[in-house]
Amino acid sequence: MRAVQVVGYGRNLEMTDVAAPAVVEPYDVIVKIGGAGVCRTDIHILEGQWAEKSGVTLPYTIGHENAGWVHATGSAVTNVAEGDKVIVHPLMTCGLCRACRSGDDVHCTQSRFPGIDTAGGYAEYLRTSARSVVKLDDSLEPADVAALADAGLTAYHATAKAARTLRPGDRCVVIGAGGLGHIGIQALKAMTAAEIVVVDRNADAVKLALSIGADHGIVAEGGHVEEVLELTDGNGAEVVVDFVGEGGSTRDGVRMLRRAGDYHVVGYGENIDIPTIDVISTEINLIGNLVGSYNDLCELMVLAARGLVKLHTTKYPLDRFQDALDDLEAGRIRGRAILTP
Repeated sequence: MRAVQVVGYGRNLEMTDVAAPAVVEPYDVIVKIGGAGVCRTDIHILEGQWAEKSGVTLPYTIGHENAGWVHATGSAVTNVAEGDKVIVHPLMTCGLCRACRSGDDVHCTQSRFPGIDTAGGYAEYLRTSARSVVKLDDSLEPADVAALADAGLTAYHATAKAARTLRPGDRCVVIGAGGLGHIGIQALKAMTAAEIVVVDRNADAVKLALSIGADHGIVAEGGHVEEVLELTDGNGAEVVVDFVGEGGSTRDGVRMLRRAGDYHVVGYGENIDIPTIDVISTEINLIGNLVGSYNDLCELMVLAARGLVKLHTTKYPLDRFQDALDDLEAGRIRGRAILTP
């Protein structure tokens, strides 16, 4: 089968022919890929940022946002059958460790991460497990929802946590209305009556945010922190969700936060530099957000099937993988890029 692989850090991906995955274990599921999301993490992988953490052996197939059709199953699989449309949770988990048994399977002690530390979905077929596949509603198609498997799931995980504390009349600032942010805005709109304020450097991204439910849109041109403070009567927002995490967004995000507020960090790339006395004196909370759980993905698919969360996509055939990555890095994509084998 065709597969797009990392052949070296600091080098472009390469298309190659590899053996198609086959069923090995009883709970294996082989998915025929209908869509594979192109994520900024893929760029970070090529830069070598994940090399030490993942420990993966090169070359390997990249791609961790996947959806498609069940092609084959192991002998113990009962939750899906050949031909079913599915979206794939990014982790393959054991089901036996404390985290899995607590429903917190994203912290599984024996997890594998296709596209990060084992073969992913920039290919025609993917090997995953029965614990990782969620059947799609008839109204949804794999290429339209593939990026919800990670970008959407990460955005939902963070905003669902934020929504637990937000009350009507509260303000939530969303930094970044791109691939993750535009999903998070819709999820917040579906789950909370809080006022949503979106900050982004790109005017088109701000327009998109307003069209999908944001109450206020601010283009970050230097005075955006002051604009947020003015909107919040000088107090700052009860919650800030930062989908950027670099370029000074963490400094700005903390300045936009009110006393005892929650700052959710989702994007990454820079260090958070806050004097400890400021954390203590204002009792702010810094909250990290990884990808969501299997249950989070099931809940997100309910919102998608009801039309409450829609993924804005640009689709590319698999052999145009480099165009997709270049467009992503250059900021030419609104929403998410999807490869369609």
